[in-house]
Amino acid sequence: MENQNIENIQFPKELLDEVKRITSLFPEGKQKSALIRVLHIAQAHFGYLSAPVMDYVARLLLIQPIEVYEVATFYSMYDTQPVGKVKLEVCRTGPCMIEGAEKLVSYIEKKLGIKDGETTEDGVFTLKTVECLGACGYAPMLQAGEKFHEHLTEEKVDVLIEQYRLNPVANYMGQE
Repeated sequence: MENQNIENIQFPKELLDEVKRITSLFPEGKQKSALIRVLHIAQAHFGYLSAPVMDYVARLLLIQPIEVYEVATFYSMYDTQPVGKVKLEVCRTGPCMIEGAEKLVSYIEKKLGIKDGETTEDGVFTLKTVECLGACGYAPMLQAGEKFHEHLTEEKVDVLIEQYRLNPVANYMGQE
């Protein structure tokens, strides 16, 4: 959904029911405790968390919009701009940098013709550098969807990019 505006931001009934179920797990007045789970639902449904989507989530949870913005912009798992079908998230913290993550990011940027935070013209790939992904012993690494790719080299990245280019959805979601 490219042009998100406040008038067309609404979950279908089944997702509203799921939000109600999730919020019911928390004491009255503590709806904010459901925020991370509801943001996952919103991002999956709308594609990314635009300001109107975050405002909608705030209204659903009876909290201030800034409370939603703070969470959505803090965690790298949330996207506040449209992204490609495959988001290549490269770890940029110490251990990965020591093992060559910076060089790998430069290689991916050159190979795909984009910079960190950008999406390829065909809408397939978005490159994003992120904080620790918890695989320090397997550096350098990247995450694409639910998959971790570790001990990366330029050659391994070439193979990954071709696999994702041929079948972005299946490969991205952990299906082979």
